Amino acid sequence: MNEYPEPECRYDLKNRVAIVTGAAGAIGAGICRRLLGSNCRVSATDISASRLDELVKKFQEKYGNRIIGIVMDVTDPESVSQGIRKTVEIFGSLDIAVINAGIAHVSFLKDMDINEFQKLEKVNVEGTLLMLKELGKHFEKQRTPGDIILISTKNVFSPGASFGAYSSTKAAAHQLARIASLEFAPSGIRVNMVAPDAVFSDGEIKSGLWEKIGPDRMKARGLDEKGLEEYYRNRNLLKAKITADHVANAVLFFASRQTPTTGATLPVDGGLPDATPR
Repeated sequence: MNEYPEPECRYDLKNRVAIVTGAAGAIGAGICRRLLGSNCRVSATDISASRLDELVKKFQEKYGNRIIGIVMDVTDPESVSQGIRKTVEIFGSLDIAVINAGIAHVSFLKDMDINEFQKLEKVNVEGTLLMLKELGKHFEKQRTPGDIILISTKNVFSPGASFGAYSSTKAAAHQLARIASLEFAPSGIRVNMVAPDAVFSDGEIKSGLWEKIGPDRMKARGLDEKGLEEYYRNRNLLKAKITADHVANAVLFFASRQTPTTGATLPVDGGLPDATPR
């Protein structure tokens, strides 16, 4: 089993402000931590007030008022608008947006409950659209370049059986971000995507997505929780355990503008041959 040391993050995003949706989950928490560690100010948003409050209190112990929490429902246009507006009111600007909120559902197509499918459409597709819509208006009004990073998934390129609702709605979100990269480029706004494979936790913070779908995946493969994590580790070329830090590093690569890139997808999956194009 190959192990690779984690590089120290050296990006400096001083004076920049970021908003992160779905911040109280495993990937969201990892992204917030990396942004804060890079001198960014962070508006952490989530629909769960209790989980968000716990996250913000934890980070405020180290980073003080450089992080705030805003309860936000990405499926509600007014909630999205207010979340962005409140971020700007408190921090004075908004420069980076990480669209991370998403939900999953396990079902074969022949058994699909249309109501469950529509829940995923609301969060994964409409939530992404509403964020892109409001962010486009915000950056136009602010008259500054900006960065939008969508947390996509390897399932866009390599969907799995019984995962049709998630794969298809995330693919729609991915396509919306690609279109945004075309439409927003004249204003200096870059839109890029990060496509990770399974991230089960960020330390003590469990992935809400995997808390929901994990039991089904374990049952289908006859594995316990540890065995399922090992299954996902061993299926990639590098035999790497994908972590929230890995995803956050990819976010920071785009947010720090190391290259003149927009409309791109950066895989964070340890190398999955069936997840091409890369």
